[in-house]
Amino acid sequence: MNVLIIEDEFHTAGILKEFIESQPGYQVVNICDSVSGSVKYLTSFSSNLDLIFMDVQLADGESFEIFSEIEVRTPVVFCTAFDEYILKAFKNNGIDYILKPVKEEDVQKALLKVESIKNSFSKEVPAKNTGVFPKTFLVRKMEKMIPIDVSKIALFHLYNEQLNLYSFVGEKFTLFKTMDEISSKLDLNEFFRINRQMIVNRNAIKDIEPFFNRKVIVNFDFSTPKKAIVSRLKVSPFMDWLEHPGP
Repeated sequence: MNVLIIEDEFHTAGILKEFIESQPGYQVVNICDSVSGSVKYLTSFSSNLDLIFMDVQLADGESFEIFSEIEVRTPVVFCTAFDEYILKAFKNNGIDYILKPVKEEDVQKALLKVESIKNSFSKEVPAKNTGVFPKTFLVRKMEKMIPIDVSKIALFHLYNEQLNLYSFVGEKFTLFKTMDEISSKLDLNEFFRINRQMIVNRNAIKDIEPFFNRKVIVNFDFSTPKKAIVSRLKVSPFMDWLEHPGP
């Protein structure tokens, strides 16, 4: 299993890595030490993860802020010196809660719990982005379903619990899919999820302007019901994505 450690105490992160990798089949693929760094890493690599060990209090805030910025489907083992976050932890993908100082025995028990949960669920795991992308999406227009070419899609917007697709000229169509389903099917070199409600095509971006609290607004050649605000922790990966288009 591929494991991510989110921990700002260097010594604790090293101990966790040692305890985890002492168990057969487990590999720590990265260690993040901040909320912003974690969001940036998870934005690009969450589909490759099987488990996260996460501290609660990080240098730039509480790790729960991560869940408000991006979708995290990976199960989480929380590690903290405080017991006051237990309820909040289990509401944010938590499957176990380890109190510091971390003991090898506690880590082993958490990993056994992960294995037990994994074996007891027969649900199909959501499809990961395979690199094979659809050419069209079916949308509703009046009483008909019509295909829209992906190259003509400017953005996807979830508004009032309805997922809409906008073309480059501002035409709006309704989709019968979830944001997660759409995100898993798109070429991430061309599309970026700027917040939980909106995915944008790089070719639809007219310009970008600063917004309060270190956020930015993306402008298009057409209007949308809500401003296209890039959440604070996604600004850095978003700018990197804009400046470094994929192949």
